[in-house]
Amino acid sequence: MENTIKNKNGMGVEKLYKVFIYVALITLCISIFVPVAWVFLASIKENSEFYGNPWALPAGFYYQNFVAAFEKAKMGEYLLNSVITTAVAIAILLVVALPAAYVLARCDFKGNRFFNTMFMAGLFINVNYIVVPIFLMLVDGDKFLREFFGSSFFLNNIFILALIYASTALPFTIYLLSGYFKTLPKDYEEAAYVDGCGYFKTMVKVIMPMARPSVITVILFNFLSFWNEYIIALTLMTEDSGKTLPVGLMNLMTAQNAAAQYGQMYAGLVIVMLPTLILYIAVQKKLTQGMCMGGLKG
Repeated sequence: MENTIKNKNGMGVEKLYKVFIYVALITLCISIFVPVAWVFLASIKENSEFYGNPWALPAGFYYQNFVAAFEKAKMGEYLLNSVITTAVAIAILLVVALPAAYVLARCDFKGNRFFNTMFMAGLFINVNYIVVPIFLMLVDGDKFLREFFGSSFFLNNIFILALIYASTALPFTIYLLSGYFKTLPKDYEEAAYVDGCGYFKTMVKVIMPMARPSVITVILFNFLSFWNEYIIALTLMTEDSGKTLPVGLMNLMTAQNAAAQYGQMYAGLVIVMLPTLILYIAVQKKLTQGMCMGGLKG
């Protein structure tokens, strides 16, 4: 009798727990979906519609907001700068981080523990704290180049900005990739060595295809970080022609608050959000797989 009562109480607690989880998840989904949907709907409203009910549906599809954002607010130029910077930064990051993570995870050599410790320590450095030293070094570099060559190179250069993005993302990327590489059996490498493959060919032909979920995870996380980064881009890109989307969007928001052109402002927000939403939807399954596998060993 007592066991029956305990079982019923246990089932009741379990059901209550499930209800709580579902309510929490639904609340979280609503809190994320409603603001995003509101921004998309607001981006196709005419400016006069914002002075009525803010929750009212758009009277029509006013695409002129996007045209104005691209032409008048230069969001198209900022978008191109962000695309180039993010693509170059991810390319540099993968070229450096993949071999480094593979060597640290799969090879035993003198100094392995030291380098692992240094990369782990890099996880605790907030990039925003070192923006000023980076800026001062680049200013000194440009001053030296102007004295000897008559031109500058380091500031207002999206490729230098991409290089800094990649450098600051190395600790996290190497940590995640090396954790995934450690989970892979060494039998595959041994079989490749027997077939005559060297270390580089084994890494490229055998290990990299197996590490695809983790690589996709790294690409997505760093894409979001580079795409939405604001402080470094604001500090290093002082000329209007080199600004990225987040910096351009903040300038647009400041200007439109004074001019009361809210439709253009929300169209700019959609331009910033849309690539990240599309990429996340496209690689959602691989992202979950890569995070689960990458956290097994570290």
